[in-house]
Amino acid sequence: MTKTARAPRTNARVIPLRRGTTIEMVRLVCPDAAQAARIAESFGLPVLDSDAICDLHQRLISETADALGEGVNERAMQIHLQRIVGSYVGSAHGAGQFYSRAVTEARAATAKLANDTRDEDLDGPVGFESAAQRKREFAAEVGIQAHALRMAAEGAIAAYEHVVGESWKPFERQPEQPGETVSRKAAEVQMAAFG
Repeated sequence: MTKTARAPRTNARVIPLRRGTTIEMVRLVCPDAAQAARIAESFGLPVLDSDAICDLHQRLISETADALGEGVNERAMQIHLQRIVGSYVGSAHGAGQFYSRAVTEARAATAKLANDTRDEDLDGPVGFESAAQRKREFAAEVGIQAHALRMAAEGAIAAYEHVVGESWKPFERQPEQPGETVSRKAAEVQMAAFG
């Protein structure tokens, strides 16, 4: 009995389409102005002027675009601002995710306090905060930061729309098709011309 030789399998390289972070994703994980105000008042933190943060970042990016205007053509300006706004949105999203994790940890630590039979979660000595209280305060501080970065991203997006004239959307790299080279595509187009 003879064995037939099989060609070794080649594993196709799959490049997943990396979805960009959208402002809607930021809005889902970062506190809005009302929630940030409640957090600030409950924990004795400064209440942020959300509109001022947004307006400042909108002016900052608009003035930057004006300064670059003569040296950068429209398409280059769009690409440049796309990257800048993307970094603001990405930063706000990262802060929002960190805030969400901090809140989850604070809730878990606070829930443990409700169980009277656990000694390790009880309040510390008089004059010291409990671990749960420290986690709640940390989550509050991170929440205010996430809100501030959200407002900066909102301002950056408003500036992009003002300068470019269209809504900002995250850059998404199209997946590369293995085997689809320029010469192969050109050959297909040329052969299609023959009918």
